[in-house]
Amino acid sequence: MITRMETGQRMSKIVKHNGVAYLCGQVGAGETITEQTEDCLARVDALLKQAGSSREQILQAIIWVSDMKYFAEMNAVWDAWVPEGHAPARACGEAKLARDVLKVEVIVTAAYE
Repeated sequence: MITRMETGQRMSKIVKHNGVAYLCGQVGAGETITEQTEDCLARVDALLKQAGSSREQILQAIIWVSDMKYFAEMNAVWDAWVPEGHAPARACGEAKLARDVLKVEVIVTAAYE
């Protein structure tokens, strides 16, 4: 069975199937990459909770940054956020994001119970 949560015409914020929750991409508010990453990950936390999951259950994360010059600064926030011993499989690349002011987007897949 597939469960879709907060579904609109274009997308669902969460899709759950067979013990796996797929979250839509999250961006954050703020001027700096640090502020945007912190806000983005707070939004991921909220969706994980809504899906019945947590940071400890993240299976994979895909991170897009608008410029790789932000890589180290984004990683500083990420490293503090990920629980020790629970680092997911992860990819990070540079991409043009939906709006020029955006510096980071995170896409998470997690297990749930």
